[in-house]
Amino acid sequence: MSKNINLYILVMFAVTYLVRALPITLIRRKIRSPFLKSFLYYVPYVTLAVMTFPAIIESTQTPYSGIMALAAGIVAAWFGASLFQVASLCCVVVLIAEFIIV
Repeated sequence: MSKNINLYILVMFAVTYLVRALPITLIRRKIRSPFLKSFLYYVPYVTLAVMTFPAIIESTQTPYSGIMALAAGIVAAWFGASLFQVASLCCVVVLIAEFIIV
């Protein structure tokens, strides 16, 4: 496989452009399908979750402390804690778990 950087950049440009331009050009009327509306509504949340959850577990020294922090954060958020409180609690859980495990 040749290492032609210009070809790689051109392919990347084309794919990025097509992903953004095709929906604008092909879908000209209002979307009426409830299934498609629901699907498009949740795409940003799913994308954020897919990028965030593995990073939570893998960013600590051991996966166990990341899993414990994730569980503590979910419980705190479930009971109505603010984002700052959830983040602070997760940091404290990781700190304590790292001292105990390592």
